[in-house]
Order: sequence, then structure tokens, then C-alpha cells
Amino acid sequence: MQTKDLLQLADQFGSPLYVYDAEKIQSQYKRLTNAFSKVESVRINYAVKALSNISVLKLLKEAGSGLDTVSIQEVQLGLTAGFSPERIIYTPNGVSFEEIEEVAHLGVQINIDNLSILEHFGAKYPEIPVCIRINPHVMAGGNANISVGHIDSKFGISVHQMPHILRIVANTGMHINGIHMHTGSDILDIEVFLYAAEILFDAAKNFKELDFLDFGSGFKVPYKKDDIETDIEELGKKLSKRFNAFTKEYGRDLTLAFEPGKFLVSEAGFFLAKVNVVKQTTSTVFAGIDSGFNHLIRPMLYGSSHLIENISNPKGKERFYSVVGYICETDTFANNRRIAEIKEGDVLCFRNAGAYCFSMASNYNSRYKPAEVLWFEGQGHLIRERETFEDLIKNQIILNFEAVAQ
Repeated sequence: MQTKDLLQLADQFGSPLYVYDAEKIQSQYKRLTNAFSKVESVRINYAVKALSNISVLKLLKEAGSGLDTVSIQEVQLGLTAGFSPERIIYTPNGVSFEEIEEVAHLGVQINIDNLSILEHFGAKYPEIPVCIRINPHVMAGGNANISVGHIDSKFGISVHQMPHILRIVANTGMHINGIHMHTGSDILDIEVFLYAAEILFDAAKNFKELDFLDFGSGFKVPYKKDDIETDIEELGKKLSKRFNAFTKEYGRDLTLAFEPGKFLVSEAGFFLAKVNVVKQTTSTVFAGIDSGFNHLIRPMLYGSSHLIENISNPKGKERFYSVVGYICETDTFANNRRIAEIKEGDVLCFRNAGAYCFSMASNYNSRYKPAEVLWFEGQGHLIRERETFEDLIKNQIILNFEAVAQ
């Protein structure tokens, strides 16, 4: 996409606005599958939580993707988008047994990360194949909130509890058809990933009828020029060789599975916001925009850095700005960032806004959620309308106090 296209979309659909480049999503999917082309059977299950718009799901379905889901609602979105149940894996954490049952009855692959749930499910449904999520006790990820494979994590069954797992499997007669792990997001060192993979291989040896091994994801994407990213080609080369060797050792054909979210959609996303005010204080120049952390919470929640460009004045002289939102509390996107000179009314573009941005948006301060647009084959297509006041109140029940008092 070009700057003029983004400006045109902001003019056409208003701001704030999320825009997703379909071609980038497709190219990232191809890049990942090409990296593991030496493996005979590879399945990419897109992590729906990253960006759950149904049109994006349909785009990935056409590319050949399956889905990784964490709630029954995400499962239902996948089914609505046209995915068959067998192309969806469901990996919940801390949900009710009733929800797991409901998903199982839909024919979706179940992935369990809790000993008590595993025993309960195996005793009641021994005929339904189950995947087990292992916690490898490997610390990986770019932030404590997105590191999920360490010893204090709530996710997964400890690899050291394998005797308990095997006892449950033997006692219930349940069928384990997959082993899964996920260490965290923004993994830089592929050697850490490969180390955790060896733990998964060792765990897999305890089960004789597996169909797949799921290595999670967490591949880091670049957030700024010359930023470090996961070397997916190098990881593909090394892990493919090791996986193929393990398959021969195991004596049964296995599928290599991944569940990328950010890797597929992050760089495809652009968040456009208009500058409401440029405010000079004694020490700072603030650029206040028509949005806030209600629409893009990652900088405040994770300390994430999004490249911010003034697309209304891309060649202007750079100055230092703190970009802030309109939420009634500290609401900062960037501190003292070099950006081309900003004037009120300019449109700022936040890069890498495809993953965990709209999906984490809220109505805080009773603000509306933005519209979403998919840039597909040279045109912008509206894939979610901007919210209205009616959307804010449609589920509220206005109490008649006079009637109650009587």
C-alpha cells in the first residue's frame, strides 16, 4: 500500500480507522509455509485472537490456513467464516468444562492444559481424540505478560507431571493424538525455540498414536527499521531437519503444526488517526489524536513500540513529539518521538497495527470502536462499520425508577 491510498481511505471512511493489507497477510503465510517446505505435512493454524474479523479469517482460509482458537466464540467465528471443524484447534485456559464439552460436540480438535480437566474429559469422552498442552518450563518472549512457557505460568501441564498424565491416559483409555507447547511471543533466539522443541519430542515418545506435534508460535516481527525479527528461514531449516529425523525415529507420519497470529497479520495492519491538537508545554510538544488506548492499548499495556508516521506531511522537517490520546488518564503512544512536523488535522499512521490492536479495543470513556477496512486487489473494502451511539446502549436495560418505587 502507498501513502496516498491510506490518506484516501482516511478521507473516505473517517478516522480513527484500521486498514489491513491482504497481500501482506498472504505473503507472510507463504513465507512461513516455504520455510518448512522440507516437511511433508505442515499445518498452519492462524491464532484468531490476534485479529478476528471474519473477512480476514476467510482470506486465510483461502490461503490454506486452519485456525487456533481459545474460546467457543472464536470457534463459532471460524465456523461462520467457513472453516470445517477438523481445521480448528481449541486451546482454552481456565474455562468451564461445559464450554469444552460444547466445543467437542462441534467436532473441533480439543487441546487440554490441565490435569483435572484431562481426567474428567477422558473419563466422560474416552472416544474423542485429545491434544495435550505441555509446559516445557522455558522462559521465552519479549514481555512477562506474553511469556507463557515458564515454571510460574498458568498455561500447560508441567512436563515434570508426565507420570500423572500417563496414569490418567491409562486409567481412562483416552486417545492422545497430539502434543502441544507455546513458550511465548516475540521470540528472538531460535535456539531457545529449538531447545523447547527437544522437550516436546521427548514428551511425544510417551504416546504411540500421535497425529501431530504443535510447536505454538511466538515469532517476532520487526516494529521499526532494522529491528530484530525471528529468522523464520533459519528456524525452518533447522527445525525441519530435526522434525523429519524424529518422525523416522517415531515410526509414524506426523504433521508439524504452528499457530501464528502476529507473524501473519501484524505488519499488514495500519491504524490511522487524525491530530486534534498540537499542544506545547514547558518541556514537551504533544500531538493529541482522535483516539486513545481504548483503540490501541499495546503501548500502554506492553510498552510496545509502533512506528508512527505523519502521512499528511511525510517529507516535512522532523521534530520531537509525544503522541497522546484523548482518554481521561495517562494515554501515551510515544514519548519524544522524531516525526515529520505535525499540524492539527494531519493524519498519523501507526504501523504494525494488525495484531492485538482492534481485537483488544474497548468502549472506555464510552468511545466508539473504529471501522475496519481490508485493502484487497487495489481497493479498500469496509469489513466492519464504525460503531454508533445505538451500539453503546443496545444491550442496556434502562430502569424505570418510578415504576420500581411503586
